Amino acid sequence: MFWKTLQTIALLGYLKHYRNIPGPHMVLVPKSTLHNWMNEFKRWVPTLKAVCLIGDKDARAAFIRDVMMPGEWDVCVTSYEMVIREKSVFKKFNWRYLVIDEAHRIKNEKSKLSEIVREFKTTNRLLLTGTPLQNNLHELWSLLNFLLPDVFNSANDFDSWFDTNNCLGDQKLVERLHAVLRPFLLRRIKAEVEKNLPPKKEVKIYLGLSKMQREWYTRILMKDIDILNSSGKTDKMRLLNILMQLRKCCNHPYLFDGAEPGPPYTTDSHLVTNSGKMVALDKLLPKVQEQGSRVLIFSQMTRVLDILEDYCMWRGYEYCRLDGNTPHEARQDAIEAYNAENSSKFIFMLSTRAGGLGINLATADVVILYDSDWNPQVDLQAMDRAHRIGQKKPVRVFRLITDNTVEERIVERAEMKLRLDSIVIQQGRLMEQSNKLGKDEMLQMIRHGATHVFASKDNELTDEDINTILERGAKKTAEMNERMESLGESSLRNFTVDTGGAETSLYNFEGEDYREKQKLSMMEWIEPPKRERKANYAVDAYFREALRVSEPRAPKAPRPPKQPNIQDFQFFPPRLFELLEMEILYYRKTIGYKVPRSPDIPNAAQVQKEEQRKIDEAGPLSPEETEEKEKLLTQGFTSWNKRDFNQFIKANEKYGRDDIDIIEYSAIFWERCNELQDIEKIMAQMERGEARIQRRISIKKALDAKIARYKAPFHQLRIQYGTNKGKNYTEEEDRFLICMLHKMGFDKENVYEELRQCVRNAPQFRFDWFIKSRTAMELQRRCNTLISLIEKENMEIEEKERAEKKKRTTKSQMAHKRKADASSEATGRKEKKARA
Repeated sequence: MFWKTLQTIALLGYLKHYRNIPGPHMVLVPKSTLHNWMNEFKRWVPTLKAVCLIGDKDARAAFIRDVMMPGEWDVCVTSYEMVIREKSVFKKFNWRYLVIDEAHRIKNEKSKLSEIVREFKTTNRLLLTGTPLQNNLHELWSLLNFLLPDVFNSANDFDSWFDTNNCLGDQKLVERLHAVLRPFLLRRIKAEVEKNLPPKKEVKIYLGLSKMQREWYTRILMKDIDILNSSGKTDKMRLLNILMQLRKCCNHPYLFDGAEPGPPYTTDSHLVTNSGKMVALDKLLPKVQEQGSRVLIFSQMTRVLDILEDYCMWRGYEYCRLDGNTPHEARQDAIEAYNAENSSKFIFMLSTRAGGLGINLATADVVILYDSDWNPQVDLQAMDRAHRIGQKKPVRVFRLITDNTVEERIVERAEMKLRLDSIVIQQGRLMEQSNKLGKDEMLQMIRHGATHVFASKDNELTDEDINTILERGAKKTAEMNERMESLGESSLRNFTVDTGGAETSLYNFEGEDYREKQKLSMMEWIEPPKRERKANYAVDAYFREALRVSEPRAPKAPRPPKQPNIQDFQFFPPRLFELLEMEILYYRKTIGYKVPRSPDIPNAAQVQKEEQRKIDEAGPLSPEETEEKEKLLTQGFTSWNKRDFNQFIKANEKYGRDDIDIIEYSAIFWERCNELQDIEKIMAQMERGEARIQRRISIKKALDAKIARYKAPFHQLRIQYGTNKGKNYTEEEDRFLICMLHKMGFDKENVYEELRQCVRNAPQFRFDWFIKSRTAMELQRRCNTLISLIEKENMEIEEKERAEKKKRTTKSQMAHKRKADASSEATGRKEKKARA
């Protein structure tokens, strides 16, 4: 049972039974813990009616219609995915309490989930997390900003409060941090809650490569040998791909298509003997089973879990499995089956990211990390599935590491990061730099052990007893821990793969230091056999290229060796191009060039004959023509380069062609623009920009007309919503947005950032968490909606005024006609009377 779960349920029960606040409340949790939360509600406060929203589209629609909308419930428990899919339903409720379990899920304020939950109308918000600070200060600010956007409204201000550059090592910093966070943070430590919790011990087991693993490891390095030997620029994505392939090879070669023998495919001893980790696992599992222990196995890769499933069926181990694709009902059934009293399930295999949050598997006391995550916090959370309140035995953690491979460096880097985080947080300081993996460090990781892999062709696996393997692993783990303890903070911050002195250097291999050799020649660090490389490794693309039949291209016609570099946008006089063409034709004549026939051109023979005639009749430029050419070369815009031209085009796009006529270049451009090769693309770009200008003008006119209809628009302005009334924003909020947008200037740069600040400073919104937590992008989207409503309203008013004007004109014309008819009739009567 989770203490934080109980505390939350007790709080909601207190609100209902002692404060008469029944809800509605929302509890947002990982999918794996939904069933546990529902059980705890029934167990501790059965009078608090909790409902759970989960299932496919049809099931959710029926649940929303029959259960949620009638509202006869107190608490709605749902998962992150359901909130994203059914956000429109959740926005309809005014939530009393919004509780988010494992709340570091929203540590990125720009993530989809974080943006959605910020739109909900809530009276109170509660975040439950065991790791509020995982990487940097900004993530902590993001959580606090979600709770109290008016207090923690600026990440920059928050950074300045805890400026690590100015206060590094200063005790005042930790005091300041505690003073700020104390009113908002209830912190509990596992050791303080449960004094009798058994200890946890981790042992790193270092293993060799099997013969098949060595072959595939070598094959991967050979494929990219050029990037490994390079000392210049390297492609980061390509390095990441190599790292991933090498990690797959360390786990099991069967992760590569074509590695597993077959067909027919059999589940046999080859599943174990072809992977060093599987050999160790096959020796370790019987030993812990004899000791009465039960096992959790974590891996980053779901395909490794597939291989482990085959292994468990072959060895007869009963198991459960959980990964990101496991349905909710199956997840809970597996957890209950494993935790059941006298359960026959010996192994529970999980993917690290999907099974590391909120799952209680304290009936197990052995954790095997088949591979390690880049982020050490993820592996720690995986261990804590067993080492948690309710555990009755000491927890043993075995981390499998393939020696002399990239895995060894990944684990060491994670240990360095974890150690550094521990030092910094214990001293009350926060990480001021991100530990992102750089290209050089990736390259060094890949290079590590490559010489060893190429040098040896034998199987490194031994038939040692598992006790010997564990003793050697425990000894090496203790050595690493001791080395970590000896490293100071500066060494940890500046960690490279060569950290730790000569005896632990990567370049120290079999008693010889390779550091100096590498300095002499980067190519000497690894010397694989030469081989012929093919350019394309994609099978379909390779055969498509191999089977493509194409005619050989004709060689380009030669040009004189020294020709001026002339661009079309420099607008030289047309006569210059005639002279240059004459010069080219004469040069071709002097070298005896013959025009080839092009079969793709209609009347190819006639065209070829005409081109050849021009060459044969060509002559050298006269002194007068040469002088004229030199003079014409100075008459274009010789100082304009491609960058200047692009800036001119962008200026026309941004300000319109009429606003930059003062530039001399502009007149020539519009006179001769049809000579440019990309004129259609350029004109389309300018027209799009001018359309945006016209749009801004029309929006400004619409806002001016709307505001002009009111004497006090901040109090009187009304929006004609029609059927488009938003369910989130109130009319008061919309009125403020429109009035402030008009006041600040619609087309002003960064206007929505300023509008966001005005909203936060407005006294009428001091308790309106919804509008105060909107981002600049969200405010822009809302203003665009309101502007379209205003334009529609203005159009309707204009049409109404035109109709009334037309009606008045028609009425006036009819009255004038009646008056003319009456006058004519009176005149007729007078004439008739005169004749009589």
